[in-house]
Amino acid sequence: MKRSFATIIVILLAAGHSFAHYLWVETHSRGKVGEEHEIRIYFGEYTYGVTEKVEDEAYSKVKDFTLWVVNASGKKTKLKPKSRATYYLAAFTPEAEGTYTVMLDNDNIDVIDYSQYDFGIFKTHYHAVAKVQVGEKLSETVAGNQAGVTVKNVPAEAGMIKLQVIYKNEALPKNEVKVFVADQWSKTLETDENGYVSFNLPWPTKYIVEITKKEEVPGNYRGTDYKFIWHCVIHYLTQ
Repeated sequence: MKRSFATIIVILLAAGHSFAHYLWVETHSRGKVGEEHEIRIYFGEYTYGVTEKVEDEAYSKVKDFTLWVVNASGKKTKLKPKSRATYYLAAFTPEAEGTYTVMLDNDNIDVIDYSQYDFGIFKTHYHAVAKVQVGEKLSETVAGNQAGVTVKNVPAEAGMIKLQVIYKNEALPKNEVKVFVADQWSKTLETDENGYVSFNLPWPTKYIVEITKKEEVPGNYRGTDYKFIWHCVIHYLTQ
């Protein structure tokens, strides 16, 4: 019998495998017009306190990502991250008030064979989203991953977070959503019939929202066959 994603991740973490990791974007949730705004890209397992070094093999396998920022008017600007010891660093300068979306995408990862873990041969597609609010005029973030799974941060009542999960431009209903903080605390939620999920942030800290989707479509990437695609989107939040 095939094992669940959660079981596989626990096994691979114990074995030190990077598949249990993900790429995520960290940035301050508030910005100011005319001031440079810093973005950091990490690879690891946040809730377990694991961040890989950029120069090490694990990070080098996922370094071919693209990074964009989209302003409230829909203007999309590609950023050029520079490597640091444990993260990549990029920055942008907001020119107007509004809600900005930071988007990372990496569909350039070699096929992985985890048949020995009863998980199969698959291709990974990482995506990551973060919201930067400049001024008080709120709007939802941009859903910019047409080839996989992404998440929109939607304006909600005070003290609440409201997200909509999107898969290939369609709302993704009844899909698992996991919320993590450091020290291995997590909460599992599920999207409603329209792909929405709402929750609060109980502590003043960083939060990682993880959403995965298994696409049962075989293919070939860089000369290697695979049985399915494992999509993963990470949304970074702060309180």
